[in-house]
Amino acid sequence: MSYQTVIVLDFGGQYKELIARRVRECGVYSVILPGDTPLERIRALNPIGVILTGGPNSVYLDGAPRCDRALFDLGVPILGICYGMQLMTWSLGGTVSPCETSEYGRTETLVERGCVLFHGLAEQQICLMSHTDQVTALPEGFVNAAHTAHCANAAIACDARRLYAVQFHPEVENTPNGTTMIHNFLYRVCNAAGDYDMRDYESVLLRQIREQVGQEHVILGLSGGVDSSVCAALLAKAIPGQLHCIFVDHGLMRKNEGDEVEAAFAGRDLDFIRVNAEAHFLEKLAGVIDPEQKRKIIGAEFVRMFEAESKKLGNVKFLAQGTIYPDVIESGAWNSATIKSHHNVGGLPENMSFTGLVEPLRGLFKDEVRALGRQLGLPKAFVERQPFPGPGLAVRVIGEITKEKLDMLREADAIFREEMARANAVADQYFAVLTDTRSVGVIGDFRNYGYVLALRAVRTTDFMTCEYAPLSHELLGRVATRIPNEVKGISRVVYDITGKPPATIEWE
Repeated sequence: MSYQTVIVLDFGGQYKELIARRVRECGVYSVILPGDTPLERIRALNPIGVILTGGPNSVYLDGAPRCDRALFDLGVPILGICYGMQLMTWSLGGTVSPCETSEYGRTETLVERGCVLFHGLAEQQICLMSHTDQVTALPEGFVNAAHTAHCANAAIACDARRLYAVQFHPEVENTPNGTTMIHNFLYRVCNAAGDYDMRDYESVLLRQIREQVGQEHVILGLSGGVDSSVCAALLAKAIPGQLHCIFVDHGLMRKNEGDEVEAAFAGRDLDFIRVNAEAHFLEKLAGVIDPEQKRKIIGAEFVRMFEAESKKLGNVKFLAQGTIYPDVIESGAWNSATIKSHHNVGGLPENMSFTGLVEPLRGLFKDEVRALGRQLGLPKAFVERQPFPGPGLAVRVIGEITKEKLDMLREADAIFREEMARANAVADQYFAVLTDTRSVGVIGDFRNYGYVLALRAVRTTDFMTCEYAPLSHELLGRVATRIPNEVKGISRVVYDITGKPPATIEWE
């Protein structure tokens, strides 16, 4: 890529992806690398700036993650965040000590308005704090740039060396002016040109795909999710007539979704192959209750069906996957810690006969993938689909899977989504879960012994944590009235108000 680049060095912080996204939102390309990335690798990328992330460790203890001390002598602007601030301080001869009073949550912070990070901002700011250590003695050449009631050095600065650090997290929503602070670092310290935008990036991706694939054909496992769908639309535009999309409809999707996926690609120059396999998957899932076993069965059967359809197409050299940047990071890229391994296209085995892998979205975050999808003309409702588990409704039907239960859940979920849209309710993800519990109810003058349906709606920015969405009683009342009356087999509706932690967003 020819864009100006900011490197985000990861020291184990939970917000590393959010930092990189904020940088891109400001019009600057960013990449995430492990904190101990060799200096030669950093020099090779010729960054205009470096950001050091937070992390859970104490920098003064043996074994704490470190960077090369020479990083601070490169002459490249550096912004340290939380642990990154402490690492900068410790590396340059300052002192980091345990806090007498730790700070967590939104904290009133007084900033020095003369510091370039806080240009244009008021003296009093609200910032998210989360630390048990703090800087107690500044390195030579640094000055104090902010403080709180319990943290004397909430920000520090060395203008001469273009080194800055903050104890709080500017990347999160709970620091309302945090993006402005990052923007100030990028444009007033790093002299960013703001040369990164999705329209230009699309043309770069199209050129790269054509150079890689040439005249060969490509197979894509199309799940109907946002990532694989945007990947399909991009490939169809880059290499018209050379793309074969295999959509295995396992019968575990939401109401009408299989038809919606097919309709979204009807007018594109690609070979759309739909495999209607509901009966096959239901047979394999008969009697299975354990959610992990459900996942394994669905994944294995998906692979087998994909392989069978692929073989019918003959000697296709390239396999495409909708891998995105968080998948790369979490799967242990650049020797970083593996959080979880992502196996796109259902976890395809290594012995498949493809000689090349096409992953055009592997440098993009989810919000960028959605933006690209809109540019490519995918329907708005399709591009903005909520996250949907790979096993589909199999893990939203608690207990044994049957066609009757799936149809019941599909109808109830559709009613919930319809009423959410009608009320313009605010939630980042919402869905229905058919529990394995039955309850007595009354329909008309008759006893109704049916299933209990649970509604789930959450607010989150990263899906790593969440709070339940405080939906109005009026909305919940409408949903709870409609579902038992319109969906045979459901007698009671409840609303899940558990956050993450201690719960997960999905029930299984």
